[in-house]
Amino acid sequence: MDAIYIEYTFQVNPKEPATEILIAQLGFAGFESFVENDEGVVAYIQKKDWNSNILEDVFILSSQDFEIKHQLKEVEQTNWNAEWEKNFKPIQVDDLVSIRAPFHENPNLKYEIVIEPKMSFGTGHHETTHMMIQHLLELDLQNKKVLDMGCGTGILAIFAEMKGAKPIDAIDIDSWCYENSLENAERNKCNHINVYEGDSSLLKERNYDVIIANINRNILLADMKTYTDCLNEDGVLLLSGFYEEDIPTINEEVSKYSLTFNKKIERNNWVALKYLK
Repeated sequence: MDAIYIEYTFQVNPKEPATEILIAQLGFAGFESFVENDEGVVAYIQKKDWNSNILEDVFILSSQDFEIKHQLKEVEQTNWNAEWEKNFKPIQVDDLVSIRAPFHENPNLKYEIVIEPKMSFGTGHHETTHMMIQHLLELDLQNKKVLDMGCGTGILAIFAEMKGAKPIDAIDIDSWCYENSLENAERNKCNHINVYEGDSSLLKERNYDVIIANINRNILLADMKTYTDCLNEDGVLLLSGFYEEDIPTINEEVSKYSLTFNKKIERNNWVALKYLK
């Protein structure tokens, strides 16, 4: 018997950063699938896991900083692949890198990453992914040991291998991301990526030449010492997943560990920062 879902359609104003926060809080509440659109996000939860008070702990809904409205309805089993195919758009970076799904046309750029992001790839991550790839394009990664922390779909780990990095560790706390990264690494014929399910506690006694951490501000701040302890001398730390206004807070934390700021890339108020050890 097909599962029955409750579908919530949220209209969010302004959309960022509220949509990202909303998705995170809905995930904690038990929602399992999300599709971002121009107005906000559509979220799904199985009816068996739903109750009428499900939104009580979604605190952003009561924030005075955003206007968030929603409607809900019951739906039969959704064709998830059709949903994300409608919403996932291919990405091109500096006419050098394409990130696309198998059904997208191949633009025949220098680097091609083919992924099947399915439901947990939010369009909000396009900005940070784009900028991190721009940083990686400038780095010599040949035979460099790389960490992709919070790897999601594994895009950045895959690109690092394409640029000659090895070995590469890709880590995510989410079991779906773990499985999807394994699938995407195989799809792109990667042989040097080790995917792990877990958090920064896995980094004990590991070391890297390049660390990529595209997560969110609070996790970055909490785990900064762990990242810097793992970074080899003359190593590179790339951070993203936060906004222009977060830079002073990030810089203050990084400065505690004798890293030097090197470069900022900005895209629609999202930023990606490069630090050197």
